[in-house]
Amino acid sequence: MNTELIRKVSKDEIDTFHQDGVVLLKDMFDQDWVELLDKGLTKNLEDPTYRARTWDRDAEGRTMTWDSQAWQNIDEYQKFIFDSPAAEIAGELMKASKINFYFDAVFVRSPGIQFSTPWHQDEPYWSVEGYDTCTLWMPLVPVKKENALAYVPGSHRLESSFYQYNFGDLNPDGKTQVDQVDFSKVAEMDLPDIDADPEKYGVISWDMQPGDCVAFNSRIIHGGSGKLPKDRGLRVFTSKWLGDDAKIKFRECGMDPDHSQIMTEHGLKPGDRPGTDLYPRIWDRS
Repeated sequence: MNTELIRKVSKDEIDTFHQDGVVLLKDMFDQDWVELLDKGLTKNLEDPTYRARTWDRDAEGRTMTWDSQAWQNIDEYQKFIFDSPAAEIAGELMKASKINFYFDAVFVRSPGIQFSTPWHQDEPYWSVEGYDTCTLWMPLVPVKKENALAYVPGSHRLESSFYQYNFGDLNPDGKTQVDQVDFSKVAEMDLPDIDADPEKYGVISWDMQPGDCVAFNSRIIHGGSGKLPKDRGLRVFTSKWLGDDAKIKFRECGMDPDHSQIMTEHGLKPGDRPGTDLYPRIWDRS
């Protein structure tokens, strides 16, 4: 299992990350890391956290499921976070001096599911504020660009915050979710109808193989397809990383995910640099 970078992150990739807010990184993780995460994801599905959600279930019983912040109870996730090249990749892309881990999230779709991820942003609704944030989106199986997560390049540099889709509404069983939040007070405008004219907004996605990842700034507008052919499922592990300017922020409008309670329990307050064993520093440029 290679703990060092398989290859350097290129200057062009770094420039693209800052200009577009998203970049495809080919062949960044070897098969051992992919198999380790896949093993961890299987454990995660067998024993999900209380945060786990089914976002969609169709008439044939096909599902789209999600879980988050499971890493402290899954050895495979911990090994990836602390020992893989992921933190260094995030650090190089953000030109950071230090990198802290924020949280993990997994997305699992049954073959043939037609659920499409709503367009949204991340950082304006997190318990953290900062431009220097990076998500690594890693498929653990092959995925075609028409089925993968998609992005609006350059939207991370827009000063406006868009009305956040309330993911608590995604419940095929019709029950009210505990994580429903009214985001109307933070949003400055509605998202444009990106699906009506994806070419107008320059929407991009990529064919990907296990070992590839997409790195994106958490302010970028992303969502889109996820609709799968009948013979193809999708298993994705994502990790969220914090760079130099990231500070804790408790937003009165509500947060998704809301870390304010556990942050307070760990002695963290608004304006602090995330830290402690909850958000460990993984990488330093020195």
